[in-house]
Amino acid sequence: MSCCGLLTVQKQPVPLKSIEVQLEVRDHVATVVSTLNYENKEDKPLEAVFVFPLPGDAAVCHFSATIGQTQIIAEVKEKQQAREEYDDALSSGQQAFLLEESEQSPDIFSLSVGSLPPGESASIRLEYVIELAVQADDGLRFCLPAVLNPRYEPQGSEGASVQVTSVPASLVPYSLSFSARVSSPRPVSKVESSCSLDPLQYLNTEQTQATVKLAAGHKFDRDVELLIYYKDAHQPTAVVEAGQASAKPGTLMGDPVVMLSLYPEFPQSVMSSVSSCGEFVFLMDRSGSMGSRMNNSESHQTRISSARDTLLLLLKSLPMGCYFNIYSFGSSYEHIFPKSVEYSQETMEEALKKVEVMDANLGGTEILEPLKHIYSQPCIPSQPRQLFVFTDGEVCNTKDVINLVKKNSGSHRCFSFGIGEGSSSALINGLAKEGGGHAQFITGTDRMQPKVMQSLRFALQPAVVDISVTWDLPKGVSVTALSPPITTLFQGQRSLIYAQLTGQSSDAAEGCVTVKYSLAGHPSQNQLHFSLKPEEDTGLTVHRLGARTLIRSLEMEEREHRGQQDGGVKEKVVELSVQSGVSSSFTAFIAVNKGNNKPIEGPLVHRDVPVPMIGICQGRRVQRSLPAFGAPMALRKASPACGTFFATRSYMGAVHGFGTPVSLDLTCNIKSAMKRPPDAPLLHDAPASVNYSNAGDTEGTIIKQPSRDPLLQLVSLQKASGCWVLDPALAAALGKTSEEVEKPKPASVNQEVWATILALIWLHGFKMDAKEEWELLAMKAVSWFRAQNAPCVAECVEAGNTLLGCAVQRDVLGL
Repeated sequence: MSCCGLLTVQKQPVPLKSIEVQLEVRDHVATVVSTLNYENKEDKPLEAVFVFPLPGDAAVCHFSATIGQTQIIAEVKEKQQAREEYDDALSSGQQAFLLEESEQSPDIFSLSVGSLPPGESASIRLEYVIELAVQADDGLRFCLPAVLNPRYEPQGSEGASVQVTSVPASLVPYSLSFSARVSSPRPVSKVESSCSLDPLQYLNTEQTQATVKLAAGHKFDRDVELLIYYKDAHQPTAVVEAGQASAKPGTLMGDPVVMLSLYPEFPQSVMSSVSSCGEFVFLMDRSGSMGSRMNNSESHQTRISSARDTLLLLLKSLPMGCYFNIYSFGSSYEHIFPKSVEYSQETMEEALKKVEVMDANLGGTEILEPLKHIYSQPCIPSQPRQLFVFTDGEVCNTKDVINLVKKNSGSHRCFSFGIGEGSSSALINGLAKEGGGHAQFITGTDRMQPKVMQSLRFALQPAVVDISVTWDLPKGVSVTALSPPITTLFQGQRSLIYAQLTGQSSDAAEGCVTVKYSLAGHPSQNQLHFSLKPEEDTGLTVHRLGARTLIRSLEMEEREHRGQQDGGVKEKVVELSVQSGVSSSFTAFIAVNKGNNKPIEGPLVHRDVPVPMIGICQGRRVQRSLPAFGAPMALRKASPACGTFFATRSYMGAVHGFGTPVSLDLTCNIKSAMKRPPDAPLLHDAPASVNYSNAGDTEGTIIKQPSRDPLLQLVSLQKASGCWVLDPALAAALGKTSEEVEKPKPASVNQEVWATILALIWLHGFKMDAKEEWELLAMKAVSWFRAQNAPCVAECVEAGNTLLGCAVQRDVLGL
């Protein structure tokens, strides 16, 4: 048998031939259709198993397989029943396909392709719908991991040991075709990407419809991320979708479903005031993978270095009178103070000294224990707790982590940040959703600082309380909420509501929804009037997203009360999942080819299909990217919680460095790995001192950090109170000598006032492009300045402009 493509050391060819992805975006909802084409080039029937990620909030709604001219459409069934049908089909020589969600995390799926005859090709089609998240700059984000490198595990090895040969991601021999069609009631202003795109093609003169494709020559070294921008993005909208004609009226699929997108706008008088209290707890990932670069470019700083800079900005921007603490975690966790301390010059300096020496040297990604410790600390009266979580990895106990945050949601808000392509969308979005905060993803060439500072502004906003939603509908029409109650509102951020509409109404009928809330003691409300006439050509997208929302809420309820109920909630989830055709943690898609009555001859060969890695050298992270369906997944630390889902599957990783391809002999025993001491790091999060053999010309090299940014240099000199001190360090940061800075100071003005005015002029004169990063600390400086009642302000501003070569007006400075 001739060998081609990527080979295992057993010389077995990988059967994945190509992937086609079609993306249909309607306003802020996307339908994703992925087709995977396989070919069995072995001389025996094949069973292949793929483990891959999907976005955690995706609603998987279609799964089918085409073999030759025969198409088999999968059905949703209770998970155990589906597994038994799959096993029965294989034992009787039939072809079967099984797609199931992990019980640990909603963004991990396993696809089993069974009894593929020798020489046969199969085409797997998977469809899901998803809401696109709104980014800080109002772009809508879609992410598709596109690095592929499937592997097999020979039958009978039971995963005891395996030799792995791997190649750089750029040499992976599979093709990916990706195209997107975007349509919206509002014009599409632009589409950006982390990858090269063909030019945007508009389909009409109003520019409300457009198509875009991945440019030829895409390298398998990064995710495909699209950012879609509309004009007037903050318009509230309502979409009413007709029920399924074949479904019974009164059921979720038989009735119309409405999806409301609300963008609350708060009074400017309230938004201009920033809270001066709060307990700010920062939880920073220091696992080995944080030592990798922010993207694959040599010019970019490492993730941990960017995190240090971000903590500097955060600490300088905190208001006087608040409390704070910094935790960091890996295989273990550390905290700077035994408990949160009051923010002062002394505590800020002590924290910054420890932040400066933080490195990516704590091993794995064990986030549950530090969270438990944080929540065990009593809350400080009149200081609302705000938790900021930074991580670049995934955890296998995602649901446990999110449950813990939800359990403590009454005592804090949680803001989460996914760093790089390895972060789990289910974890990051789940932390923010259940913690009443906001999620951000930092990928590609994104800078961490502006996104984090936007979240700090959200945290400093007064909390919105007493949120209620009321409906005004025509007589004879009733509403059933599919979404959980809204617990969080932020200025300019979208809130989605799904609801089932039961009863008859005329096409001209209208409905109205009112969201009432209280903000800093001010009662406010937003209203949206909408037509009850269903829109055309939406398919069942809104129904499926509504069903997914309700399923996730019921799954959370079932986990919270596990053992206390009679199983009624699980039965409700299964019934809803089967009725809507949307996957859940208690169901699976099963397809059996019963059309061909001839059993497939020969022993069935089991193959586990593995993945590529974006290898990070210097003994840092080994990250896996998986087939193109959703967010990428990092090779995890093993733990008993991870083991259950993969218990029957071998689950090994491969490693490569940049430069020469690497061959590694890895002997990895899953059972013994699960019993390892908690502080023993696994391969993917090895300490920085580890070097892998044969790592090409990258071995032992040291990542050189770029010299410090002038903005950060100036920011690092600011005092906790908000002022700057006139000294040689400030002069150097301004690009001047001490004499040049001191000479033009008006005689009646003290040194701190003069220094602070110079710093503010420099920020406004030279760093307006980074205003999001320094705006809060500048507001603090202005507050300090006003408290000084300083004389000669106009004279100071004029002299400062002359010195620095700027022309910044006094009112622009806020003085």
